[in-house]
Amino acid sequence: MDYPNDQAPGAPVRSGVPEHGRVPKYYAVKTRLVLLLDELGEGESLPTERDLSVRYEVSRETVRQALRELLLEGRLRRAGRGTVVAGPKLEQPLSLASYTEGVRRQGRRPGRTLISLDQFPCPDRLAEETGFERGEAVWHLERVLLADDERTGLESTYVTVARVPRLDSDFDPDSSFYVYLRDRLGIGFGDADERLETVLATPREALLIGTPPALPMLLIHRVSRDTGGRPLERVRSLYRGDRFSFTTHLEGLGTGRPGMTD
Repeated sequence: MDYPNDQAPGAPVRSGVPEHGRVPKYYAVKTRLVLLLDELGEGESLPTERDLSVRYEVSRETVRQALRELLLEGRLRRAGRGTVVAGPKLEQPLSLASYTEGVRRQGRRPGRTLISLDQFPCPDRLAEETGFERGEAVWHLERVLLADDERTGLESTYVTVARVPRLDSDFDPDSSFYVYLRDRLGIGFGDADERLETVLATPREALLIGTPPALPMLLIHRVSRDTGGRPLERVRSLYRGDRFSFTTHLEGLGTGRPGMTD
């Protein structure tokens, strides 16, 4: 197949050309699909794999490979038995702001679905990570995260029963846990340690979030303390890699360019 226009200097497909100079067929199709997505707009249905293979004169497997990459990148999403153009990714700040605040800032409606709320003695590993007392009663709150009713992640929160004794009766699981701590209990967040990594969801997690197990996820571990430095919570947040990106603000160290390192 000939791609003279796509291979012109500066054309988008150039980023997919390996050193030997041969453009993979699927990547050339992917580049043309990106242009098609821009024409269609958010929420519009994509032609079938068969129609696309005829349009671009390639095999259906080649089309399928291009579509898989666009799905993983969040440019497309499944809708029933078809595929539609996805909207922009949700941007979540790496800060002590809550999920609710981050989603609302982008004009989306946050929500959560309760999966479980259990109580058990604090195990050794959790005590080591948080500073909780080994064996003291802790809550485990597990919820699916939503944005405009779209499932976007899964969140597990561990907090001692002593800090929130009526979590099972006073807390609305569809609401912000941070707002509950602040407004109902007068507990403020001081600081936190956070770690971000990429993972694949377990079969159970993929089922709860509604994604294929092969979809990359962004996993955040957070251990938070209150304004007095006392251990407050341990959170494990799993976000869909195709629907989320994370942002942060970097400050300079007084000399040189902000956020730069050798």
